[in-house]
Amino acid sequence: MPDTSEPHPGETDEARVGRHRLGPHVVGQRVVVRHLLPDGRASDVLGTCTAWGEDSLTIDRDGHGPVVVALADVVTGKPVPPRASVRARVSAQEVEEHVAALWDSVTTEPLGRWLLRASPPHGGRLRRRGNSALAMHEPGIGWADAAFGVRRFYEALDQTPTVQVERGSLVERTLAPLGFVPMGDGDAHAQLASVARALRSVRSAAPDVPATLDERPGSVSVSVGSGVATGRGVLSGDWLLVESLVVEAAARRRGLATAVLSEVLDWGASRGATTALLHVETDNAGALALYERHGFVTHHTNRYLVAS
Repeated sequence: MPDTSEPHPGETDEARVGRHRLGPHVVGQRVVVRHLLPDGRASDVLGTCTAWGEDSLTIDRDGHGPVVVALADVVTGKPVPPRASVRARVSAQEVEEHVAALWDSVTTEPLGRWLLRASPPHGGRLRRRGNSALAMHEPGIGWADAAFGVRRFYEALDQTPTVQVERGSLVERTLAPLGFVPMGDGDAHAQLASVARALRSVRSAAPDVPATLDERPGSVSVSVGSGVATGRGVLSGDWLLVESLVVEAAARRRGLATAVLSEVLDWGASRGATTALLHVETDNAGALALYERHGFVTHHTNRYLVAS
């Protein structure tokens, strides 16, 4: 079938009405539509098609309100690529800097463009993210000096010198000959989602179970199912960090993780959070499926290197 969505030379908009590649199949997709106005002029509208009826279609103009266009007035139209997410343009360094909000007390010290971090045990253990050098780009000082600085800082704390890098990055490759090797486990995806969209999704899927919320300034701990499923949310500006979502083995596959996630997202949304961030280990297929089902997308993948 020839593509009739493009104009023929000399053809008026009125003559081209009805030539488009639209239909009920574009509901939920981003589209551009050229249509006639009452005075005979043509106008373009870009956004997501939210409804397709017998006589009209509705387009949400990227948050600027819906427009209803009569099908009889459509001149041309076609699906277009999704709008690039603002979150996708945030650097890995910026994303990971929000993680400091997870702990009440974090000691930080700059090392060139890297950030040395140390924090007390959380949940009875030292957390890798709070006790490693955040190194998502070149150090801005000599590589050997940076490697030495990491060793000196953590050895003074009687800890194993550890660096958090983006998996497969220049930083990882350059540190290898300087004696830093992968820890061997713990590779984790950093996943982001719109709080509002993820909340709409989990609300429609979460079971109706009682939940207990323990709120503190800037954070919440959630428990559902008499404590068999728990999770935590922490604010960092308008970001919501989701962590420690755990369901006891005997209570899995009942939707309780979704219930916890729903409560955490609802709490964050009520306090102005717009972006949700969580980390999930790359081999945790069940958790990955859960988060991706509700709109979380991998931004980058973290790896921890230790001094050999």
